[in-house]
Amino acid sequence: MTPIAPLIEAFLRDTVACQRGASRHTRESYASSFQLLFVFAADRLKVKPSALTLEQIDAGLVSAFLEHLEDERKNAAVTRNVRLAAIKSFFRFLEYRQPAALEQIRRVLAIPFKKTDTRLVPYLLREELQAVLDAPDPATRDGIRDRAMLHVAVCAGLRVSELTGLKVDDIDLPSMSIRVLGKGRRERTLPLWKPAAAALRAWLAIRGQVATPEVFVNARNEPLSRWGFAYLLRQHAATAARKQPGLAKKRVSPHVLRHTCAMVVLQATGDIRKVSLWLGHATLTTTEVYTRGDPTEKLDAMEAIVPPHLRRGVFQPTDQLIELLRRTS
Repeated sequence: MTPIAPLIEAFLRDTVACQRGASRHTRESYASSFQLLFVFAADRLKVKPSALTLEQIDAGLVSAFLEHLEDERKNAAVTRNVRLAAIKSFFRFLEYRQPAALEQIRRVLAIPFKKTDTRLVPYLLREELQAVLDAPDPATRDGIRDRAMLHVAVCAGLRVSELTGLKVDDIDLPSMSIRVLGKGRRERTLPLWKPAAAALRAWLAIRGQVATPEVFVNARNEPLSRWGFAYLLRQHAATAARKQPGLAKKRVSPHVLRHTCAMVVLQATGDIRKVSLWLGHATLTTTEVYTRGDPTEKLDAMEAIVPPHLRRGVFQPTDQLIELLRRTS
């Protein structure tokens, strides 16, 4: 029996971190996937997670784990595929480390990804967005911080990892711009709207000198986590829902703010390429989803189209007496 703990440690530390040079967020995603898998396996097999062996993590258990994600944890198919991708990456690593388990490995690698629906992206209407931005109390230190976070997140269309990872050295207030290290280690520079720059300047003025380089910190002056920002956003969305009841029916997540920024830029410029550059997408294919969610694009097309003419005619109902005689004849 082969203990799995040394193998997963070597995979995450040597292969993912050192050889591939994956970002911290990628490593955290992989670690989260394996944590869920091993907790599920330990509960199912009635052993401690540290006592699990490679032979126990077979295709049947992995398939049961994926069903557990959807049925018990209510994860979407997209999340299921993310977890499966991490598991497959680990088992491809094992192909060269554990040749005796090659058949087991191939069975796991043969598990298919699940097809997902391509849905319209959720975003906030202008009035809803303004209500969320106005929710933090600017008379408190936390309120000034949260107001700056929300404005910067929307203005720059940042991923939550980009927002929480933003450092003081990445900000250039004289030019009202920020430098962002995005997905795939791609850097981009983004201008700030005047309200966002003013909110950020106000936060930096009261933030003070702290040891951590990140811009947004918690009450202990430690970097704010992505879960911390998501929690604060939910609180402010609930406050904003008192003014905009439509928010109560929407799930306001950090990525919804990013989608909202994309829709604002698209409607202002009408150029999908500028949206792609703003969000830091690698290809336009990723950005095209926003054109399907913007109704103004369809309205412009309708105004430019010359539709076929409608044949005219006047309907004359049949006389009731004649119709009665026809039915009885």
